Amino acid sequence: MTATHESGTRESAAESAMPAAAPQPAPGATPPRRPLAARAAAELVGTAALVAVVIGSGIQATELTKDVGVQLLANSLATVFGLGVLILLLGPVSGAHFNPVVTLAEWWTARRGGAGVTIREAAVYVPAQIVGAIAGAILADAMFAEPLVEWSTHDRSAGHLLLGEVVATAGLILLIFGLARTGQLRFAPVAVASYIGAAYWFTSSTSFANPAVTIGRTFSDTFAGIAPGSVAGFIAMQLIGAVLGLALVALIFLPGRETAE
Repeated sequence: MTATHESGTRESAAESAMPAAAPQPAPGATPPRRPLAARAAAELVGTAALVAVVIGSGIQATELTKDVGVQLLANSLATVFGLGVLILLLGPVSGAHFNPVVTLAEWWTARRGGAGVTIREAAVYVPAQIVGAIAGAILADAMFAEPLVEWSTHDRSAGHLLLGEVVATAGLILLIFGLARTGQLRFAPVAVASYIGAAYWFTSSTSFANPAVTIGRTFSDTFAGIAPGSVAGFIAMQLIGAVLGLALVALIFLPGRETAE
């Protein structure tokens, strides 16, 4: 046996005596679930930041220009960039729902054998999202020296606006769960933010598509606000849209073998 062989033997023996390193997750594997308190905090902070972006950019836009089209453009662009960053940052922690209909839809898919939150987790997520939305509205008002709580007078109860909420929410659920079904959730920050930005313009309601955000926006009588009397109708339509979106996911992304051409 040569010296090289002997050295290699000694090194092998030393390596075998050392404790094995902990296995590392494969690239792209699902990260370990965080404590529920951390996930709830991520949902609260993320929803608060989202509402602060929506309301704050709306206030800023109305102070800079009287052109409503430019105001909506500024508001939608800020929302696109803000939402994309928040999903990228907090998605690995809580899934970055920031939206009760997304949480409830995920619970429903988990209940039927898919991946998602439990009823206990949903019961923590949803209140955190609502509290975060209210806090975000108050924060935005404070940053622009507006009254901290001033109920919005922006009525949004017309039928065509309610239809817009059904369409906006159904599209959002179809997008998110379609990405999940096709293994493309890594694109969620860009895809979801882009969809919301587009829906600002192609839906009559400017795409609230989120019960928590809807509630939070009642606390600010500014460009992005919604009158409290319009909230029940919006939330009802958002829930209907979520059901429709899940039905479309089941129809379009039905699991099964590919058929031969």
